[in-house]
Amino acid sequence: MNYLQYYPVDIVNGEGTRCTLFVSGCTHACRGCYNQKSWSFSSGVLFDDAMEEQILKDLKDTRINRQGLTLSGGDPLHPRNIERLLPLVKRIKLECPNKDIWCWTGYKLDELDEYQQQMLPYIDVLIDGKFIQELADPALVWRGSSNQIVHRFKANEF
Repeated sequence: MNYLQYYPVDIVNGEGTRCTLFVSGCTHACRGCYNQKSWSFSSGVLFDDAMEEQILKDLKDTRINRQGLTLSGGDPLHPRNIERLLPLVKRIKLECPNKDIWCWTGYKLDELDEYQQQMLPYIDVLIDGKFIQELADPALVWRGSSNQIVHRFKANEF
């Protein structure tokens, strides 16, 4: 899996101060997407063990209290990204149980297959649905278009 950007301190992509990872690869190709460069799975750089360690180090850093990790993109729930993200979110919940995980996806919750659903027990907030330009509304919180839904889950105990 590749990623385009990692922000160790972010106050825009979810509640509180967070770490945010923008993964590469999305097949939804939403008209008006603000991050079209993320569509290609080969964009950006390889997400390696060093990047995983950096995220965990940042989440554990007591000098800047982060509420959690945000996964965006691209599409973190594209099957090609789950292979690398599933072990990451499991590890975060094990090593940082007080941190939450937010995830944006173009898939609707009821469209997720069994493989994609493996991520759900580790996600606290899921914003689902494709961006639809005709339904865009800058007044929406955490959503770009009114068809998207913010799902707040209670993450499982690990």
